[in-house]
Amino acid sequence: MSAYKKFLILPVIILHGYCFPLPGATEPLPSGVKREASGEIDPNESSIAKITATLLERSHYSRKPFDDSVSEKFMDRYLEALDPLHFYFLQSDLQEFEKYRHSLDELTMKEGDTTPGHLIFDRLLERSQARVTYATNLLHSEKFDFTSNERYPLDRQHAPRPKDMNEAKEIWNRHLRHEYLQEKLNKKKPEEIVKTLSGRYHRLQKTLRELTRDEVFNIYLTALANVYDPHSDYLGKTQLENFAITMKLSLFGIGALLRSEDGLCQIEELVPGGPAEVSKKLKPKDKIMAVGQDEKEPVDVVDMPISKIVELIRGPKGTKVKLVVLPVGSDTSVRKNIVLVRDEISMLNSEAKARLIEFPTSNGKPERFGIIDLPSFYADFELDGKRKKDRKSTTTDVAKLLKKLNQEKISGLILDLRRNGGGSLEEAINLTGLFIEKGPVVQTKDPSGDVVVDSDTDPTILYSGPLVVLTSRASASASEILAGALQDYGRALIVGDSSTHGKGTVQSLIRLEPIMEQARMRHTTEPGALKLTVRKFYRAGGASTQLKGVIPDIVLPSENNLAEVGESALDNPLPWDEVRSASFDKLNWVQPLLPKLRERNIKRVETDKDFDYVREDIDRFKKLLADKSISLNEGVRIAEKTEKDSRNLARRKERKARKEDGSKIYEITLKNADLPGLPAPVSVTNEVAGVTTPEKADPEDLSLDHESALDEKSIAYDIYLEESKKILSDLVELTAAQPHLAIKSAK
Repeated sequence: MSAYKKFLILPVIILHGYCFPLPGATEPLPSGVKREASGEIDPNESSIAKITATLLERSHYSRKPFDDSVSEKFMDRYLEALDPLHFYFLQSDLQEFEKYRHSLDELTMKEGDTTPGHLIFDRLLERSQARVTYATNLLHSEKFDFTSNERYPLDRQHAPRPKDMNEAKEIWNRHLRHEYLQEKLNKKKPEEIVKTLSGRYHRLQKTLRELTRDEVFNIYLTALANVYDPHSDYLGKTQLENFAITMKLSLFGIGALLRSEDGLCQIEELVPGGPAEVSKKLKPKDKIMAVGQDEKEPVDVVDMPISKIVELIRGPKGTKVKLVVLPVGSDTSVRKNIVLVRDEISMLNSEAKARLIEFPTSNGKPERFGIIDLPSFYADFELDGKRKKDRKSTTTDVAKLLKKLNQEKISGLILDLRRNGGGSLEEAINLTGLFIEKGPVVQTKDPSGDVVVDSDTDPTILYSGPLVVLTSRASASASEILAGALQDYGRALIVGDSSTHGKGTVQSLIRLEPIMEQARMRHTTEPGALKLTVRKFYRAGGASTQLKGVIPDIVLPSENNLAEVGESALDNPLPWDEVRSASFDKLNWVQPLLPKLRERNIKRVETDKDFDYVREDIDRFKKLLADKSISLNEGVRIAEKTEKDSRNLARRKERKARKEDGSKIYEITLKNADLPGLPAPVSVTNEVAGVTTPEKADPEDLSLDHESALDEKSIAYDIYLEESKKILSDLVELTAAQPHLAIKSAK
């Protein structure tokens, strides 16, 4: 996950704060590995391929032998990496490549022969050129008509590959019509559309042709690593340099993690405090269609490699970057122009923050709850892996915020992990210790089956009151350890999506050069590194967080519950399993109250207007998942967009008309936590997070297609946080009514 903190301990970089010897790294390599390549085989590639294959076979957690079954999957993964939408390779191509299907293990590990990877890539170039020629000719000769009932299948990844060139052209034709209609619905003139799409196709071919041999080799070996699990990768020289950049404390950009999704650049997550998140104009799953510099015309980036898009987005601090965005959930023709000012993206933007919410109750006495927003588990380390003196860390920061909230006499606490993708495992353990007296927090198992239990040994409890942990499908890795531990102990009520992400594995980044030098293997260039899965996580109770994640005690309605996201949606994930439970005393403060808590939650959700909207969206999402196609009829698409705009307008008018509930919200930061009293309260809007009216827009025009412009001193309405607050209120009430569920005082 993007939030991992990477600690450099050459020759191994340990992800998640673990440092342990690489299994087999100092053992003699198999015979044949030292044999020099001959003929047309690249000597560098040969050595790197052999050592990578050997490390995967002998040091990956699964200890899976590189045999014919892995060879088969290797072939399939490489074909998918080059042609994920099944546009290019014909079935006749696959038949020709079939000779490699059961021989890639011998060729790679024993011979160091990577010729198949380059030959298959050359065929991709040939097919891609044919598509560019076909599409360009069609754009200049065809008069496109969009009055039929034709539909375009969006799920090309699971479609069969074309039988022959004629069937390939039919697929290319339909996709071109889909692209043309998107631009047409975006109100572009025919000549503009032809220019845009022609440029896109030619740029795609140019990008493929400019891929160096090393870059193709990187794709090839990464496909092999991905057979073992989705988090194992090969990083060549360039990729290793980019990884080094991510290890630095800061860089200049917009603060967004990007990934390629069906040829489109999708925002995977926003860096807390970065320009993208602060602007409130971008959301995860938004797609970037074009990028421009200052006042220059944006460059279309559809089908452009992510690395190239990142280069366009990054730039000097204080400069502007213009993004043309397809908002998540919008019709594919919708475009939103966003201008952001590049800034330094620092670890400080991911630090813990808190809020104090004061709200009226039926007895007239205000109640106070605390909310801690924790985007990641961070800790300052020196390059040798040693902890810094007086280091900054998640635990010390959260402890500071908790002390302030305790001083202000909160009666309940929400720990928000919805954006938390993980980080330092040590911090997850230490943070758990702020809420329990002491005991095991996480277990890890290595390939040999040895299990290590990591515990909180500090008996101090900093917060002992009712606790709700709010999670989502994006809560991953170390955040799953924290949530799982608090659930196993019965210390906290877990609320959120149907499960967390489900990443329960530990990776090491192994530099290849020291190992190759030890084995006296020749290389004339930087051989890169291998990111390798080497351990698995288990909860204190014994269940793995892998694949299944953490199942909340109370599940809230969400489209995320249906979305194909998380570890289970990735190819070749490691399986879920269990180890023996560690020995610990369960507090059992939540389980006795669950029936009543769930009953009250269900009654509220069934009658809540916002959850009515969520259920409507879920129904539409179900239909989309079942159909997985989009109309190529212009009239139908316009009607669909009109209906959606009307629906959104009605919702926003209804929300705007609601009365305020009288709550006061105080923002507590690490800077003001030591100051006496509370800062001035901030206002709360009825706008849903990420959707607001632009400053210069007609106040009655509340279309979702406008840019966001929340006042910096206001907070958007968050239906999931609001329901979590109500659940916490129930927990506080029911706990007070159960004397045998005595909460210990903070020590």
